[in-house]
Amino acid sequence: MMLRSACFFLLAIVPTIAAQSKPQLNAKPEAAAHLTGYSSDTLSIERSWEKTFQDGVVPANIRENMRRLSARPHHVGSPYDKDNAEWILAKFKEWGFEARIETFNVLFPTPKERVVELLEPTKFTAKLQEPGLAIDPTSNQTAEQLPTYNAYSADGDVTAPLVYVNYGNRDDYEQLDRLGISVKGAIVIARYGEGWRGIKPKVAAEHGAIGCIFIRTRRATDFLTVTITPRAAGVRERECSVVA
Repeated sequence: MMLRSACFFLLAIVPTIAAQSKPQLNAKPEAAAHLTGYSSDTLSIERSWEKTFQDGVVPANIRENMRRLSARPHHVGSPYDKDNAEWILAKFKEWGFEARIETFNVLFPTPKERVVELLEPTKFTAKLQEPGLAIDPTSNQTAEQLPTYNAYSADGDVTAPLVYVNYGNRDDYEQLDRLGISVKGAIVIARYGEGWRGIKPKVAAEHGAIGCIFIRTRRATDFLTVTITPRAAGVRERECSVVA
C-alpha cells in the first residue's frame, strides 16, 4: 500500500559563530603534523579550528539530544517527526545558524498484511512483533509504531522447504555446492553478520532460492527477518522483521 506523507528536511547556512574567536593566522604549524590539502602556513589554522570544534563537543549534550529525538516513534510524516524538525530548527537558530524547514510530499509504503508461518512438522505462526526491552522504555510504545517491515519492498507469498546457509554469503553457497546441497526452490535461513544483510536475499535469489530468513540472537530471543526473493514466478521481494 502506498501512502503520501509529508517529509521534513532542515536546511542550514553556516554563519560566523560569535561565541567562537577566530584562530590566529600567525600560529606556528605543528612540526611533525601533515594533512593532505594544507600547506605549512594553513595547517595550523585548520588544526586550531578543529580544536575549537572538539572543545565544544559535550558528550552529555549529545546523550540528552539523542534521548529527546528518539523519545517517541518518528517515522517519516509522523507527528513526532515534525516535532523533531521544529525542535532542531529552534536549536539551529539559537546557535546562530540561518535555517528553515522545507516540506516535501513523498510516497511512503506501509504493509496491509504480514504473515510468516511454519506449516510442518509443527504448525507455527510468528508473532511479527519485537518484545519490549527493560533497558529501553520507548520500546513498548506501540501506539505510534509502524509494524515491523522493510520499506519499499514489494508484495509476495511463497511456500517452500527450508535450507540453512550459514551467513548466506557467496562462500557459504560455494561450500554448499561442494556438499551437493541445492537451495533452488527453497527458502534459505541465513545468520545475521559477516556481511550486509541487503546482499543476502540477492545472493539467495542468484542460487535459485525463493525466500530468505535472517536470524540473530539477542538476550535469549531469536529475531527473524523474512525476505521473499524475486525468483519465484509472480513474486517480488518483500521483507519483514519478526520474532519467534
